Amino acid sequence: MHGEYKVPGGKLVVVDFDVVDGLIRDFRLSGDFFLEPDDALACIDSAVEGMHPNSTIEEVGDAIRKALPGEVHLLGFTPDSVGVAIRRAVTGAAHWRDYDWQILHEPPISPVLNAALDEVLTAAVGEGLRGPTLRIWEWNSPAVFIGSFQSVKNEVDEEQAAAHGAQLVRRISGGGAMYMEPASCITYALYVPGELVRGMSFADSYAYLDEWVLEALQSLGIDAHYKPLNDITSPHGKIGGAAQKRLGSGAVLHHVTMAYDMDPEAMTQVLRIGREKLSDKGTASAQKRVDPLRSQTGLEREEIIAKMIEVFTRRHGGTAGEVTEGEWDAAERLVEQKFTTEAWLRRVP
Repeated sequence: MHGEYKVPGGKLVVVDFDVVDGLIRDFRLSGDFFLEPDDALACIDSAVEGMHPNSTIEEVGDAIRKALPGEVHLLGFTPDSVGVAIRRAVTGAAHWRDYDWQILHEPPISPVLNAALDEVLTAAVGEGLRGPTLRIWEWNSPAVFIGSFQSVKNEVDEEQAAAHGAQLVRRISGGGAMYMEPASCITYALYVPGELVRGMSFADSYAYLDEWVLEALQSLGIDAHYKPLNDITSPHGKIGGAAQKRLGSGAVLHHVTMAYDMDPEAMTQVLRIGREKLSDKGTASAQKRVDPLRSQTGLEREEIIAKMIEVFTRRHGGTAGEVTEGEWDAAERLVEQKFTTEAWLRRVP
């Protein structure tokens, strides 16, 4: 068996082994990580040798930690990351380059149609009707996006939202509320088969699916890194947040919104969390937490998006595609039958 795991922000971990009589045999760890002293590699191999292939990530990590000498330095990987690589080998996990990626960047549409399209495209990947896809959102009016499990009255001042012309949209993923104006954010969505993140914990999958965008931001001079569970941040403050939804088909929706040129005052007016949890001192803190990409790069939004697509394509491949007529029709039906209904919007009043 062969498994690979690129540690987010770290190095590649590769494992090769046989399974004989239900146990791991001839285990070999390799990769472009750093490890001192050299003989610690043999300690890791010996620790895993003879374990059950269905051992948990934590069990593998614990076995390795117990076997390592007192003075050892692991750079670019951890004992648990070896466990992830083993789980990916055993479960038959896929890799980014196993797929022919499509990259979609359509003209602006309504916020609620964007939310419906996320569900339609994720379902299409799960049903084998389209390949894995990266889509850059564009929208034509302000919106308040709330997580699937959030309370409308607790999160949103609907009077202020109406005054700002913001549509209320409940997405299918969890997470927190966001006030989004056209061109103020950069939002992208990945629609992927579950095999791509098989063997990973939810927390690991968040960082794994966003590593390419961290490289893109870093290439623009931003010291971006991932903060568990789902934040992209920098020394100057939070840049954005991710959310996921896994469908019964096994397909995964992973979408991220990053601040480009946000209006913190409008955000604190529309979102109750901004008003009720932040004092005047806190308002300044909120402005720091949602730190715009524009202030850190000086670039136009379109330039940042172009760099993101460039890095994704170089790392994982991909060709320009488009939403099909059938997918548009399905999304529009979903808007009418689900996303604009009171039953959905007020599922948590």
